[in-house]
Parts: sequence; structure tokens; C-alpha cells
Amino acid sequence: PASASQIAGTTGMRHHARLIFSVLSGCAIIVRGQPRGGPPPERQINLSNIRAGNLARRAAATQPDAKDTPDEPWAFPAREFLRKKLIGKEVCFTIENRTPQGREYGMIYLGKDTNGENIAESLVAEGLATRREGMRANNPEQNRLSECEEQAKAAKKGMWSEGNGSHTIRDLKYTIENPRHFVDSHHQKPVNAIIEHVRDGSVVRALLLPDYYLVTVMLSGIKCPTFRREADGSETPEPFAAEAKFFTESRLLQRDVQIILESCHNQNILGTILHPNGNITELLLKEGFARCVDWSIAVYTRGAEKLRAAERFAKERRLRIWRDYVAPTANLDQKDKQFVAKVMQVLNADAIVVKLNSGDYKTIHLSSIRPPRLEGENTQDKNKKLRPLYDIPYMFEAREFLRKKLIGKKVNVTVDYIRPASPATETVPAFSERTCATVTIGGINIAEALVSKGLATVIRYRQDDDQRSSHYDELLAAEARAIKNGKGLHSKKEVPIHRVADISGDTQKAKQFLPFLQRAGRSEAVVEYVFSGSRLKLYLPKETCLITFLLAGIECPRGARNLPGLVQEGEPFSEEAMLFTKELVLQREVEVEVENMDKAGNFIGWLHIDGANLSVLLVEHALSKVHFTAERSSYYKSLLSAEEAAKQKKEKVWAHYEEQPVEEVMPVLEEKERSASYKPVFVTEITDDLHFYVQDVETGTQLEKLMENMRNDIASHPPVEGSYAPRRGEFCIAKFVDGEWYRARVEKVESPAKVHVFYIDYGNREVLPSTRLGTLPPAFSTRVLPAQATEYAFAFIQVPQDDDARTDAVDSVVRDIQNTQCLLNVEHLSAGCPHVTLQFADSKGDVGLGLVKEGLVMVEVRKEKQFQKVITEYLNAQESAKSARLNLWRYGDFRADDADEFGYSR
Repeated sequence: PASASQIAGTTGMRHHARLIFSVLSGCAIIVRGQPRGGPPPERQINLSNIRAGNLARRAAATQPDAKDTPDEPWAFPAREFLRKKLIGKEVCFTIENRTPQGREYGMIYLGKDTNGENIAESLVAEGLATRREGMRANNPEQNRLSECEEQAKAAKKGMWSEGNGSHTIRDLKYTIENPRHFVDSHHQKPVNAIIEHVRDGSVVRALLLPDYYLVTVMLSGIKCPTFRREADGSETPEPFAAEAKFFTESRLLQRDVQIILESCHNQNILGTILHPNGNITELLLKEGFARCVDWSIAVYTRGAEKLRAAERFAKERRLRIWRDYVAPTANLDQKDKQFVAKVMQVLNADAIVVKLNSGDYKTIHLSSIRPPRLEGENTQDKNKKLRPLYDIPYMFEAREFLRKKLIGKKVNVTVDYIRPASPATETVPAFSERTCATVTIGGINIAEALVSKGLATVIRYRQDDDQRSSHYDELLAAEARAIKNGKGLHSKKEVPIHRVADISGDTQKAKQFLPFLQRAGRSEAVVEYVFSGSRLKLYLPKETCLITFLLAGIECPRGARNLPGLVQEGEPFSEEAMLFTKELVLQREVEVEVENMDKAGNFIGWLHIDGANLSVLLVEHALSKVHFTAERSSYYKSLLSAEEAAKQKKEKVWAHYEEQPVEEVMPVLEEKERSASYKPVFVTEITDDLHFYVQDVETGTQLEKLMENMRNDIASHPPVEGSYAPRRGEFCIAKFVDGEWYRARVEKVESPAKVHVFYIDYGNREVLPSTRLGTLPPAFSTRVLPAQATEYAFAFIQVPQDDDARTDAVDSVVRDIQNTQCLLNVEHLSAGCPHVTLQFADSKGDVGLGLVKEGLVMVEVRKEKQFQKVITEYLNAQESAKSARLNLWRYGDFRADDADEFGYSR
């Protein structure tokens, strides 16, 4: 409130124009002038010559014996009459009298001069106020008041109506017994209210209608500067506290509003105040009168991101409380704040190494999240070296989630803040400067995905700490979901344990393990570390072990080595070779063929990435030479031709190569074209993963003849029931459900009653008791006629991962082609089985293309030139299915919305 000197005026009939600020009762109002450079002074005017009832007053907390005073009859209707008529309106007033205590009495007129409506007369005319007792009507104003009162009495208006006016007395409730239940009972539906008092910009007293609860409402999600109460009882405003209070007062005080009750804090209610002109919470932020607060922004129901955006708007313009604000990334160029980069490596579970367009590498830490960590000091065996990736619970799961999602992919990076380097202390190690950012791929925030799966936690900050994720609220919400659903770190289940044996450098263990890896043929592996162009550390998931692996068949430049007493320099191009291998295979899934091992316990063999042999690629890029040991290998031809091509270019390791003169022979190089030589086949079986078995139509008669002879032979020499002891991998004869005998192979023996067999001429499988099996007569073995069922997979399509979708596709294929003749063309070879296209024998329609058209499968895009025409046809069919919302596409393009990443299940 303004001081007396600021608002003193002369007594008498001087006219003053002001805005009505608030109505204290039926006969007292507060007026204010126009604001000039700050909140304007206030002035209380009491209406002369009339009296209206007193409003209820709450007993002072310092007087325990005092009681609350209720409304006098018709006091609240009088206040409401004035409030609705005057709030925010311009009025003219005259001061007629001032008491020694400074109380001012006068007349108030609606409008700019005394020609407007006389407010005292209107009150009396409505029966909401009376003339003061003992007042004589000796001037025109008093005569008019007397007439108004007589008219009100005659019309039985207001207090002159029948009854004692008890129905106008409010049942005011100053406290709520159970605030949480009270808030929940309103189900976040807007409640009508009148704002009775503004304590500061973000805290008000509101009268909730129609039940007359008088409650303190704190605006959810924000906080304005406040008035600090000093020891002597005085108040000291924080910077912009008075301005923020006036901003809210001038818009909301004594206005009709709606409040959404969102939560409670002690007896105070957290809520959002809605006014026809807008949302005060967002306005305060946008004008720089308030800041977002984490503890209550979570309950704000109208979108926390809107509040953050409004705060950002004020920060960028340095408005009011943000006048000295410096953005965390203020010193960065725009190109360094937001960029697209390729992920090369995942470090722990909260950082990645990316390759920028410039070719430089940069480490990016995910903003505001903390990776899994060991709780307590005694959880680790002191004699055992800690391997964070395997020994910290959920660290491996977190790293794998990031690795599978990101490695080799392009991501969008938005830098949120730079965390400066910090020196080491007794408890905390030193940290170098960190770039912390929000990383997204396909619209998915990776940090949010990690947190929602319970594979990371959210860092809590001081309220004024601006160095945080630009999506901090989404991270908190994701963490709340993960805790509620008991995901990962928040699970009550046993923590996953990873017992990973490290065989690298352990010659004894490596020797035992070698025959096993040699027999396994191609094994799946993940490249954990690249020591040099041809030396890597691999993790074998099936065997859960780590091995050191050397590339066979090549001689790669040796890198620099630290030997005792000296540093051995690396050979030329050793760095380039290491970088090449790193970019191609680090943390990617590869296949390895182990051929041998060296004296130090390192395995030697071939490594394949996306079907390409890494040894051949290094030779092709002139980063390695062919080693004579490759001569025994099946890859020798590929290595030689790659080396020959590299020599011609005279680059890198071949920069000084001098060609030996040889007789020129000009080879004719033709670009490979897609060969389409369809052969007739008979489809006998379709598997659950959409592979199928076919018989060659040309050899069909041979099979029929063999089966006929075999059955005649068995009929004349039937096997003795139970005499055959099945062994895995053996060929035998098996009695099918139709009572006939067929050639089969034993795949697994669970018990004599449960033997898994595979019918080698038809491709189907069955579990039989050994009593229905017998020895395969030599005259009908696979040497006489090879197994007739050959396994194939469809080329150019992806088999759906979802079980239901895959079943739909399999059912469609079974309906269309099982036990029918088709035409088959081998398109390309793959690790499992050849990939082919199938045509219906009659219409020549492509079966795989039909599945794409029906929206039952997606297209697998291949880069080879010879396939581009057919791939285009498949992609066009996919677009049609997508437009028609068929099957897989019935909810639109689901690939763009990876909902599972956020802890939601479809």
C-alpha cells in the first residue's frame, strides 16, 4: 500500500479519476491510478452517508479465545453488487470528509465525471445499504438517497424483503480437513472462484464457489519473487516482487475465474487459474516475473513444455528477473548447438562418440541422466578388478540398448550445456569438460527411452541450476513411469548377473576353447575394442566370453607400441587402418570363423560384417597386403583380386609399387545383371519363420520310385518295434501320421518316447516315440538319392518380428502355395539359406510381391545395382499398402513411432 503522503488529497468537492482496484465491502473500495514506472499508490474510499453490512472476519491466530465473525445479512450481496459493477472500471470520486485517523469519505460515480451513475444511490435503491442513522435530508444528494430508500422499501428489495436475510450469510470454511481428498474429489474439473487476495505474483487467496471454501492457491509449476518477512515483522521485497504482485493483482484480484485444483502442499492447494483472457501462469513466465519450479511442474496439467517454452522466451529476451541471464550454450555457434552426426561408439550408458560432418570425433554425454552405478562400498570383491560393463547391475543392458539402437546411425544432437572440467577431490575423480546434449533418433529422445526402461536415473538439480536437459520434465515423467512399472533399476526382481569369462591372453583356456570354436563354423560376435587394423577384442554372446581376435590372411601395418624404456613408432598407415576397422566394425554385430590360435592365446580367423570379409576390405582399401598363409583359404581368390586392384591405384601401402611388365590381356568386365532363370518346384512345407521347403519337379519321379521301392522293402522286412536306438544326426525311417514310412533325420532325443525328427524329402518336423522309427536301408540312403527338400527364404522382404503379424503372413503363404507347383529363382545367397523369388505356376505372379501388396510384410531394401528395378516395384507396392492401411499398416506408418521405447506397450 502507498504511504499517506502519496495519496493525500484536499477535502472538498475536487474530482479524481481512478481505476477500481478492489471492493472491501458494500461501502468501501480501493482505487489506484495508472501505473507509471511501477505499481501505482492505492487509496481507500468509504461511501458517505450510507451503511452496508460487515463481511465475515476470521479470528486472529494470536488470540486463541477469539471467535470467527460471520457475515452480517446482505453484506456479501452488497459486496458482490459493487464488485461486479466496478472492478477494473474507471470511476470519478469526490472526497467530502477526512477523519483525523486519515479515513476518507466521499461519493463515487461510474465514468470520468460526476454525471455517471452514483454508486451509493444504486446500492440503496437495490436494498443492499441503508442511509446512516440520524442523517437529515438537507441537501439534494441526501434527498435522493432518502427517495431511493423509500422506493426499495416499497418494492421490498434486498434487506427490505421478508425474512431476516439469513440466506445471504455465507457458511465460510477457512480450513479443509483432508486437502488431498478435497483436490482428488474435483477430478481436475474447473471450479468457479473469486480471487480475494494476492499475497505475491504466484500465491493467492481464493473463495471457491458455491461452497465458500477460502483457500490459499499456489500456482503449479512456477514461483515469483516473494516478500521476505524480517525479524521485526517488516517485509522486504525481492527484486521484482512488487511488480509481479501488481501484475497478478491487476488481472485477477476480485475477478471471476476458474481454478483447476491439481495437488496440495500442506493446507495450500496447487492449481492453475484460468481467466477468459488467458492463463496467468504462462503470462507471468513470459513476462519474466516467474521461474519454473521442478517440484510442482510435474502436477501442472496443461503441458509442462508450455511453461518451459514461456520461461525460455523471457530468458532469451532477458526480461526482468532474467536481466543478467547468460544461456548455458551462449558461447556456441548455432552449428555447434544443433547438428546431425553418426554414432561410432557407446561409452558406458550415458555417453556416445559421434562423427561430425567435418570428419572429427566428439564425445557427447546425455543430458541430466546418470548411468547405473554400484550401491554401497562392500558390494565388490576387493581382490577382483571391477569391470563396470559386466559388474554394475543393468550397465550391460543399458549399453546394449544404446548400441543396438544407435551404432552406425545418424542422430540429431541438441547441446543443452557444457559442464566445465572439475579437479579431483578426495571422493570424486577429476572430470574433463563435457558436452551434454539431448540426442534423438526418429523423433525418440534416447535419454528418455533409457530412463523409461529403468536403465538410467534422472539427476536432481538446485532450483537455480540451468545446466540441465531441455526435456527435463519428460525425463522426470519417464522416471516416474519406470518406478511405477518396476522397470530395470526400479525392479524388485533379482538383478541380472553377467558372468563373462575373459579368455584373451589366457593360453590354457584358449586351447580348450579352440576346437569348440573351429567346429562352430560362423559364430556371432560383438566387437568390443579395436587395438589395430587387424587386432580386435570380441564378445561372443552365446559363449558369454571375451576373446582377442586377429584377422587371418593379411599383413596389416603395425601400430605404435610402448615397450619398456622406449616407444616404438607405428608403421605408415597403421593409424588409418585402425580407424578404418574402427569405423566399420566397432560395437557392431559380426560373424567370425576361427581357424587357429597363436602362442599368446589369440584366435586367428575371418571376420564378416554385413556379408563382407574385413580382411578383403582392408586389402581393397590399400591398408593391408595379402599374407602367404591365405593361400590355403577359400578367400584367397578374393584377396588376390582386391590386392591387384589396390596395386593399380598406387595408394597408401602400394604408393611406391612398381608394376612388373607382363603381357597385356584386356579382361572384359561386365556389370553384373540380375539373372532370372526360374525353375519349376513343388512347395512341400512352410515354417513358422516364413522359410519354405521345395522339391525339384525334375527329380520328382525319382523320389516317387525310391519311396515305392522302399515301402515294398519295408513291407517284406518290417523293422522290429523298439529295436532301433535313435542317435542325433542319424538318418532313419519314420512312420508318419498317414501310416506310411518316410526318410528322416534325428534332430534331438529327449527320451525314447520323445524323438525330434526332420523329414528330409518334405521339410516338415515331428516328435515321435522311438517305436515309430527304424534303420534306413542302405539301398535308399542319401547317397542313392540326396535329400529332396531344400530350404529357401523369400528375397527382398523382412519377416515381421511381431508374432501375430508373422502368423498372418505365414497363414497367407500356406493358403496360397503349400502343396502346389511354383517357379523359383535364386536371387542371392545368405548365411542361413538362399533367398529366392517365387512365382505362381499359372499366373506368373510374384508371391513375395503379393505379400507386400497385402501389407503382410515390409520390403528389405538392398543396395546391389542388379536388384534396383525389382526393389522399386516392391517399394511401390509397399506404399500402396500403406496408403490403404492394410494389415501391418492399419495404424499408419508404425516405424516412425517406436512407442515401446517409452515404456508404453501397444
